Formats: sequence, C-alpha cells, structure tokens
Amino acid sequence: MKRLFVVLAFCCFAFVGCGSNGFHFPVTGAPISGKLLSGTLPVSGARVYLMAVAKTGYGKPSVSLLDAGSTRAQDALGAYVVTAADGSFTIPGYYRCGAQASVYIYTRGGDSGMGENSAATELAAIGACPQAQADVPPGVVDEATTVAMSFALAGFANDALHVASSGSPLALTGMANAFVNASHLAPTATGLAPTSLPSGSATVPQTTIDTLANILSACIHSSGATSSPCQSLLGDAGSAPPYRDTASAMIAIAHSPASNVATLFAQQPPAPPFTPYLTTAPNDFSLGLVFTGGGINYINGMAVDAMGNVWSTSNGGSKANDNNFYVTEISSAGTFLSGQNGYLSGQQVHPIGVFSDQGPIAVDTLGNVWVGTRGDNYEGSLWELSNTGTVLFKSGGVATFPNGTFNGFIPIGLAIDANNNLWVADRVDNKVDEFSNAGQLLSGTTGFTGGGISDPTELAITTSGNVWITNDTASPDSISELSSSGAPLTPSIGLTGAGFFGGAAVAVDHQNNVWTARGGSDAQVAKISPDGAILSGSGYATAAMQGAEGDGVTIAIDGDDNAWIPAGSSNVIELSNTGEILSGPTGYTGGLATGLGTIVIDGSGDVWGSSEMFIPPTKRGEPGVTTWEVLEIIGVAAPVVTPIAAGVKLNMLGVRP
Repeated sequence: MKRLFVVLAFCCFAFVGCGSNGFHFPVTGAPISGKLLSGTLPVSGARVYLMAVAKTGYGKPSVSLLDAGSTRAQDALGAYVVTAADGSFTIPGYYRCGAQASVYIYTRGGDSGMGENSAATELAAIGACPQAQADVPPGVVDEATTVAMSFALAGFANDALHVASSGSPLALTGMANAFVNASHLAPTATGLAPTSLPSGSATVPQTTIDTLANILSACIHSSGATSSPCQSLLGDAGSAPPYRDTASAMIAIAHSPASNVATLFAQQPPAPPFTPYLTTAPNDFSLGLVFTGGGINYINGMAVDAMGNVWSTSNGGSKANDNNFYVTEISSAGTFLSGQNGYLSGQQVHPIGVFSDQGPIAVDTLGNVWVGTRGDNYEGSLWELSNTGTVLFKSGGVATFPNGTFNGFIPIGLAIDANNNLWVADRVDNKVDEFSNAGQLLSGTTGFTGGGISDPTELAITTSGNVWITNDTASPDSISELSSSGAPLTPSIGLTGAGFFGGAAVAVDHQNNVWTARGGSDAQVAKISPDGAILSGSGYATAAMQGAEGDGVTIAIDGDDNAWIPAGSSNVIELSNTGEILSGPTGYTGGLATGLGTIVIDGSGDVWGSSEMFIPPTKRGEPGVTTWEVLEIIGVAAPVVTPIAAGVKLNMLGVRP
C-alpha cells in the first residue's frame, strides 16, 4: 500500500470564495492529503483535526486550526474532515498559523474493521506550519507516528490535546527540535520506524517503537472503548491511569516508561502488525538513539548549547599511547557538525591521557565553548572555541595565560557564571581560578583557596553567583563554597555533616539548593540548602546508586527541578526534588544495555549520556574492544534552559524555558 501525504494543487486566491458555501477565507496554508491507518488497515469515518502547539504557557490546550466554512464540519474541539472508506483524507488550506508555529495531526474515532471506536486517537507530527504553496512532508498517520510524537513531545504534552510551551525563543527551539526527533523515530514518509537516522549517525530503537505501536493497535483495532484491549491499555498506561484515549495513553507511557512494563508488553495482539518487535519485555519503554563515529571515544565531558546541539570531549584513540583529543558537536537534528574526527583534530592539542578523567567542557551564553585538557606530566591547558569550532583562545603548553604562568595546572572542572566568566577547578594546586571570557586571569596567580578546597573536581554556580566545589579526596569528604568574589564561605575543612559522603558531581536547582552525587560502595545523592543545611538526611537513592563508579557519576537538573543521575551498570535514575525515585526500581536505559557516564539534558527534554561498551574477543588470545557511544533518551525529562550558564544568568535553573 502506498502511503503518502500529497500536497494538492490549489488555485484559490486570498479572499476569493472557494466552494459552494459562499464563505470567503484567505488561503494561508498548504492543503494536505493522507491516510489514517491501524497497522496496514484503513480507518474510515474518523475525524481528522489540524492542531497547533500552544505558545501561551505549558499545560495550555492545543489550538485547532481548520475553518468550519471550508471543512463544513465542526464539533466542540474545532473543525475537522472525515476519513473515507480507504482511510484517506484531505485537509484544505484554509488555516492560519505563523512561521514559528508547530503543527500536528490529531485523529479521533473511526472504524478499522471492528466497528466504531471512540477511544481510538492517533497523532502525526508535521512540524513547522505549512505555508501556502509549500510542500508538506509525505507520510501517514498510524500507531508508529503516534508513538513517535508521544515520546518526542512528551516534555511539552500533558495529553494529546494539551501540547504547549511558554513561547520563548528557547522553548520554540526545543519544540522545533522535538518535532525533528518525532520524524527520526517514525518518519511520515512511511509511517514506520527505521533502523537508523538518514545521516547514518545513529541507530533508532525500531523494535521498541514497533512494540509500543502494537500495544496501541490492540485497542485501536478493536470493537471499541469497552473492549478488553482498550480497557487494559487505558487502565495500565503510565503512572496515573485510567486514560480515555489511545494517544493520551501513549503520552502517559512516555512520561513514565518504567511503569507497568510487563503488563503493557503482554497486550500486543496475537499477530502484531508492526515488525520487528521485542520478543521479551524490556527493562522499560524509554526510546534511545545511539550515536557512533564522529571522533566519539573515551568521552569525558558533555554540554548543551542554546540550539540544542550537544558538545563532548573525547580521546580519539583506544590505545594509551594515542594522544589525540577531540571536541565533538552533534546537532539537534542528529548530524555530526564537527566532522569525522571532531574539532581540534588538526591542532597541536596537548595530550590528555586515556586513563585520566579530565576533559571538562562548558558553553557560555555567547555560544562559545570552553574545554580543559591535561597531559600525563600534569600540564594543563584551556581552549575556547566558537560555535563552529574555530579556536578563539588557547593557553600555552604549561597553561601560560596573559596574566601569569601556572605550573602543574589541571583544569578538571569548569563552570560559567552570569557574567560569562569561567571558573576552573585546579586539582593539582588545590585551588579555583577565574578567567574572563577573553581568557584574562581574574583570580591572581595563587587563585582562590580556603573554605576546605582540597582536590577539587566539579563546580556549580548558583543564581546568586556563589560557587560550590566538590572535594573528591578530602578527609572527611566535603564540599566547599566561594562567594562571587572568591571569598571562602565554608569552614576550613569544608562543609561536612552526619550522613553526608561528599560527591564527585554537583548541580544547582531552582531554589539554589546544591545537589551532589557519588558512586561506589558509599554511593549517595545529597541535597544541601543555600545556607549549608543538609536536606537529604543520610542521602537519596543510595541503593540505586551502588553500581555507579565514583568518579563517573554526574548529576543534572531538569525543567521540573528533578535530578537525574547515571546509576548502576545500565541505567539513569530520576529523583523528584524531595528525593523520591520517579524512574522505577531500575531506572531508564533507553534500550541500551551498557552503563552511562556523563549526562546532560537539552531544551526538548532529552537526556544525553556517554556510554562505554566492551566487546569480548571472538578468538582466544585476542584482546577485546572497547567502544564509546552517545545515547539520546528521547523526551524522558522536562525541557531545561540551555546552556546552564543561561539558566544562571536568567535565574532559570531547574525550570522550563
């Protein structure tokens, strides 16, 4: 069966009556034709609406775009067209929406051969508002496109008819990127999940998407809302059922992909229409794109810029004597903007040892990217790159800066404040340094010390300008705080407390509470108030963190002020702001069976993480191979302001853009 949206030739001019009803409307959009399917079966008699994402605030109702004068049909939701016996429909061009509007198709009801089904709703992401005479991407509306939009837009959707954002520039960017992700998961050209992105840069979780589509099809291709398949789906989806329709149920699954997994998996029909599908129930239903190539190897740091592009630092080789060091940029559309080997591949970059854990990276509000490197002889350096990878600033071989020379400087942690100044954790000298955006040293050659700073690792900056620093090997483990001028605000042994084990990672939430995380045998997530009170008692999620490596743990705060931490051998966990585990007993995997290291969150609500995989040897006596990948778990978090420096500057840490 050929599945196409067809852009129809349209000859009506603005304000010229078209049709026998005598109504006069301007031609503002491109007509769209397509087919509504359940699996491969046509759905007849369904109502088809064209909806726009609301831009007046999260949780607001989507906007119905069609005009009843052209469709000649309207209900409480808005104007609609009806699918024919073969599932075909035509949306006329009488709708008005701006160029920055994002639109989608929503269908309700219809009969796929088992009778009218009021619970059957399906979705297809169109993207930017189709303007008059423009081409609309070809495709269909089916269960796979419903899964794709539900997960990609989960950070903006309460249900199928409440898809919205604040309308801010950052929110609109995140929304546009989310629609691109929907096209990656199940492009409307086929209505089917592919195995990889068109660029070939990432694999797509085809079998998981097909499994979710099959779960939907069991209800959609049934006798109606009271049928057993529909009652099961609507009663088991997400964490707070029941739901009234299939598309909203799938959005609920996207919001809580670790809930009722085995029960939902068992709801696939005897002859599933979408193949290939999972043959055993997964850990969870989260959907992850897996990126390889582009210089990705031994990832040490990750950051997100305002466009939703993800930057990472990588060692280019898999051998200890390979001293290449690359910076990789993956666009929000899933392509490597930094080329085959990453930025700096042609530069004389000072080596960073494969077995060292340095390579921090941070993005400022101007879009420039700062990177720290170190060598095996404790020689460190800083680099500043433009958003296209051009080197703007470079320190010397032993970190020679305009205002002085540092011996033994190691930039292990970076953070950027509201003034775009760079703060650096210098581990070998037990100090913190501050630089202007032009690379001028602001903290003097001795840097900032005191407050218990000892073996500093990571930094985070509050919206008040204070700098918090984790001390990785201090005894007892502690965390230190500096004022915006570098004055110590914690005691000479740092901040300690009963049940607080310190941490290798640090982040700040919307209330300027400080979160730390560490793995290992004393694994812990802790929360500290701005005035230094330990709010987490003996720690959050201790048991769930046991498998995480101590120096490999990172922490990120999403737009709902929830904390995200890679934990165990293959998962990432989500904690509410009060420490409740929201991601189920084993967390989310994105379908990837290996562990995550560094993680970051983008403006679409996607969680990005680095993953290391060991491939055993195929022959006795041969060594195994370690490969690195970047995993993007689609729509599982709340969208966040990026880069983090913008959240600091705008007082928007831990909130949606």
